[in-house]
Formats: sequence, C-alpha cells, structure tokens
Amino acid sequence: MADAPSGRQHAPVADAPPREVDTIVVGAGIAGIAAAARLRRSGVTDVLVVERADDVGGTWRDNVYPGVACDIPAHLYSYSFRPNPGWSRRFAPGSEIQEYLRSVVRDEGLTPQLLLGTDVIDMAWDDDAERWRLSTSRGGLVCRVLILAAGRLSEPVIPQLPGRESFVGPVMHSSAWMPGSDFAGARVGVVGTGASAVQLVPRLAEQGAEVTVFQRSAPWVVPRADAPIPSSARAAFASDPAAMQAHRESLFREFEAGHAARVADGPERESLRQLALSHLAAQVSDEALRARLTPDYEIGCKRVLLSDDWYPAIASGAVALEPSAIVALEGGRAVAASGARHEVDALVFATGFAATRPPFADRVRGRGGRLLADHWAEGMTAYASILMAGFPNLMVLDGPNAALGHNSAFAMIEAQAELAATLVTRMRAEGADVIEASPLAEQTWTAELDAASRGTVWLSGCRSWYVDDRSNRLTLLWPGNATAFRAALGAVGEQPLPLPSPVPASALQS
Repeated sequence: MADAPSGRQHAPVADAPPREVDTIVVGAGIAGIAAAARLRRSGVTDVLVVERADDVGGTWRDNVYPGVACDIPAHLYSYSFRPNPGWSRRFAPGSEIQEYLRSVVRDEGLTPQLLLGTDVIDMAWDDDAERWRLSTSRGGLVCRVLILAAGRLSEPVIPQLPGRESFVGPVMHSSAWMPGSDFAGARVGVVGTGASAVQLVPRLAEQGAEVTVFQRSAPWVVPRADAPIPSSARAAFASDPAAMQAHRESLFREFEAGHAARVADGPERESLRQLALSHLAAQVSDEALRARLTPDYEIGCKRVLLSDDWYPAIASGAVALEPSAIVALEGGRAVAASGARHEVDALVFATGFAATRPPFADRVRGRGGRLLADHWAEGMTAYASILMAGFPNLMVLDGPNAALGHNSAFAMIEAQAELAATLVTRMRAEGADVIEASPLAEQTWTAELDAASRGTVWLSGCRSWYVDDRSNRLTLLWPGNATAFRAALGAVGEQPLPLPSPVPASALQS
C-alpha cells in the first residue's frame, strides 16, 4: 500500500526474480516526494518510489470534493527547495497543489524512479541478508533501506451504521468524491464538521443541495481571509527569489507563534478564543443557532478551522444543523443521536482517517517477524520520529509525533526527509550495513515527548484524533514547535552510527 485509497490494482507477477534497489520509498505524496528529492540531491539515485495509485500527490490527488483547498498559506505549504512564485491565491485550491506536486516530481528528475499502480502487500526484514523484501502486486522487490511515506490521511474512516444496507442512495467519503456528482435539488447528509466538511458544505449549498450537517461536536472556526494573489505580486516573486523567501520566513514565524496557545492557558489562548467567538458572533445573529455552533471544549485541542463561509451557509437556512451524531439509517432516513430523523438522498462522510493506527503497520515485519502493528500496540512510538527498535534500516515519515497543530506540515516533512537522506548517505560513506534505534533510545525519546505533552491543550482540553485511545498518549502531534523539531532531528543526524544513544532531553525543548 502507499498513501492513497485509490489506484489501479495489478495482478501479482508470478515467478519473476525480485528487483533489487538500494532504497525504496513507499508512497508518492508530499513525504515520499520530499524523501526521493532529498536523496537525489544527496547523490543517492538508486531509489524507487512505489505508489499504489496511478499518479503522485497523495492527499491532493485523492481529495477533489467541491471547495477543497489548503488552510496554510501556499507560500508556506510548499517545499523550501522548490518555491513557487505563481500561486494564484493565498490559500491554494487542491488542484493547484496537486499540479505543483507533479511539477516538483518532473523538475527534480524523479519520474524515472516512480513505480505507480503498485500495491505493496508485505514488507519483511531478512536478518541473514540484511535486506528488506517486499511483495507487491507487480512482483517482488529487495532493498537495503526502506522509507515508509504512506501518510496519515490515506485510509478513510466510515462509521458502520445499523441499517446501512437499507440505504439505496450514493454514499461516499469526502476523500473519495465521485467525479461528476450533481446534488442540485438532492437532500444530502454530511456527517462531520471537520476541515473537509467546513469547505464542502458551503459549496454543496451553492449548488442547490438541501444539506443536513450531523454535528457531533462544534468546531472552533477563525477567519480565513483568503484572496487572489495579484499578478503583479506573482511577477515580483518570480523576479526576486529573495523576497519570496523572506515572505515564506515571515509566514513561518507568524504560524510558529500559534504554538503558545496550545501549550499553556494564557493570553495567547484567550486571544485565539476571542477571535473565534467574535467571528461566530459576527456571522451568526440567531442566539439559539449560535449556541449550537459554540464549541464545548478548549480551543486548540482539535484542529482550529479557517472559514469565512461556513457560518453564513448554516445561518442562511440553506443548511440544516443537526447538533448530534448520526447513529443509524432507516431506508432513506438518517437517525441522529437526538432521536431526530432526517430524509436524505445521499450521504457524505467527512469523518477523517485511521491516523493513530496506520494500516501499513500490519504489513511490516521486522526482526523475528515482529509486526510493526504489534510494536505500536499501545500507540505509535519512534526515535527521532522515524526509527523503531527492532526494525533495521526502516524509516517512517509523517508517523509518530511528526505532525503539528499550528504550522505547515512541509516544515516537519522536510526535516524528516533531510534526516533520512543524511542517514542513508552516512551509511554509504561510513560503510554501515545497518542502522537501528536502540530500545533505550526509543523509550527515552518517547518518555521525553510524553513529559512535554503533559499540560498541553491536546491532553487536557478534549478527546481528539491526535491521541491514541489505547494509551491516552499524544502520538500524532509533536508537542513542541517546528523549530524545536528541526533542531532535535538535526542533532540526531550528528549522532555516531548506528545511533545507539538517546538525544539529550534539552534537544526536545522549544
């Protein structure tokens, strides 16, 4: 598997000898592209990028629902080594990001290294040969280093509702939008109020759909302030790369400052709370509706959303708000936890992804055949976010404690890709056959992160998808800021191979 739920599946190739490659990257989304590009720039060209879908792009290839766009400014939501002066808007639409990712693959010379339409079925470490052996839908592969870049947002979660078999209308997850879907005049139930729903619902209403939103919990929403980037500004960035870099750095500092509101209940959090409450009050005049749209948990615990049209869509009457979760289906009726029943012709689930329990972990077997899923039985852990004890020469990008709740994912992904490329090139230069985190290093790193997580809004403000329900640990988010993450991973890259020692706790502090 790679980092997308779609893609043509090929029948296994029988009896063909396995293809041998130095390094295999599984997944051709943002993280996989970053890893391959960094490796190539470091002189490692014997690299194969395996992707189960028929195109690169990951999240931005798969999510094509109406209104899909990024909620980080485009000049920050892009690779530092491939700036794009031509972004059309402050917050780029999904199709533009997807084309940008395709262009990076072309411009970085990665196209010959792609193996698309190939599902990775099994990945097993061979102790004797000190190689990874992969079984795929197109035959066997062997590599020295395996980099998993399958992503967190690749396996959609759809609730199993009683009576599902009685519903005859179209049902889809927001990440698997059916092209050409026309819901004008149709009664559409949208399940969820996360980032995808907030973008999708206003567009459905504009298209003439009768939308009912099933809200388990109200999101915190702040102004988006999106706008086109004038052609004059695009031309200026194209002619002055230094100015474009300065703009990116300014955006980074602006978003980095948002971390303070997540780690302590102080003036920064109160300012963010008042911004959101003022936004709600300005856009929803009906007191009863405003009460239903007011979150009942601490701001920042879940993802803070950006939108200027979510509240107006609901307040307009074009969208009905059901302030409880969907619990069952009865033919063409959706039953809510409140007991209300809503007539619906179609259902769209904007219900997120299997993030804390990535399905690829069931396909990875390390020393002695131990499953990565078993290693992560009480929640994901890793040394330096990418290395696991018992899994030699395996690196996971965008995995344990490698995401942010306040800044661009690109900052985190590039730091991981840079560390991966550093370790691979050092292995080659120093003649190291195997690198592997020691149990002590992984345990110490995890303990330090757990300590840093205590008292943050993510563990005290609500229950969210950032926290693993098996251990109540914060396993998805890095508790510090992006600057600290870069510094910590940089310190790991300077450790003697094969990385036997934990990094000092001070390296994890922001």
